[in-house]
Amino acid sequence: MAFSRSARAAGVRPARLATWRLWIVAASVPVVLVSTAACGQPAYPVRPLRLVVPFPPGASNDLIGRTIAEKMREGLGQPVIVDNRGGAGTTIGTLLVAKAAADGYTLLFSSVSYTTNAAVQPKLPFDPIADIAGISMVGRAPMLLVAHPALAAKSAAELIALVRARPGQINYASNGIGAIPHLLMELLMREAKLSMVHVPYKGLAAALTDLVAGQVHVLIASPPSVWPQVKAGKLRALAVSTEKRSALAPELPTLAESGVPGFTAQQWWGMFAPAATPAPIMAQLNAEIGRILATEEIRRRLSAEGAEPAPLPAADFNALLKNEIALWSRIVKERGIVAE
Repeated sequence: MAFSRSARAAGVRPARLATWRLWIVAASVPVVLVSTAACGQPAYPVRPLRLVVPFPPGASNDLIGRTIAEKMREGLGQPVIVDNRGGAGTTIGTLLVAKAAADGYTLLFSSVSYTTNAAVQPKLPFDPIADIAGISMVGRAPMLLVAHPALAAKSAAELIALVRARPGQINYASNGIGAIPHLLMELLMREAKLSMVHVPYKGLAAALTDLVAGQVHVLIASPPSVWPQVKAGKLRALAVSTEKRSALAPELPTLAESGVPGFTAQQWWGMFAPAATPAPIMAQLNAEIGRILATEEIRRRLSAEGAEPAPLPAADFNALLKNEIALWSRIVKERGIVAE
């Protein structure tokens, strides 16, 4: 090995110089590795992902989830396998994700039922805030307030006046105790100071059948589930639940415009992961959801559900989850709602 003139002048022996050189190289290795990891692509994902959908196949939640999964495969370069784990009001599938390894390979696609279940079932086998974290909201949609045409109310404002004139005589249907249609109507009654009778059904189909038949008076539900009957003249649309009017039916006022100031509530869908999932992976998944929601295909899929893309930063989505759980918990307590 050549020995530099400057080193000889300094009186440094060749063996000692070689040792110093080894130390310098060794010390520089971590810096090089950190720099490479920071500047290059993260080593995720390197194998297939599992997307747990806590609903049965064929439901709107499942259809949206599968569209997202296919788009994720294209963006991440790995298969995203949809795993339908319906049952127990989404608890089975959600628990599976809560207990999964926090490595970004097991994700959850759920809906507003995530927050309503947390309120109605306070003894869940997982903590919806501490055990699971939101990655991003995916889409949101208004709920549509409809009535049987025979009811003497052609608008939400007229319905509110009618119920106030006849407290306890007007009833409303829902697809079950604690479901979002039930909680929304209870919220409406609290905010508008109304008294109506709740008629719960085991599923939306049975509730719609009796509403169309005139056995019950009012229902609030997702637009796709009731819009065909509205267009056929079998039901009358009164208002939407969201803060702004819906592009689906811009002529319909909001409930806030109809005499309930500040009222806003919505159906939504979102992506989740175990809470301890590393922040870089969560950020990558949030960015991927944002990319997907900008595509025309997912816009069409959401539009079929009366919804629109709604990407959110993870911090905003998790704040929304906490706020909704607190809101629905108050409604459950104040209105004396007990889950079946």
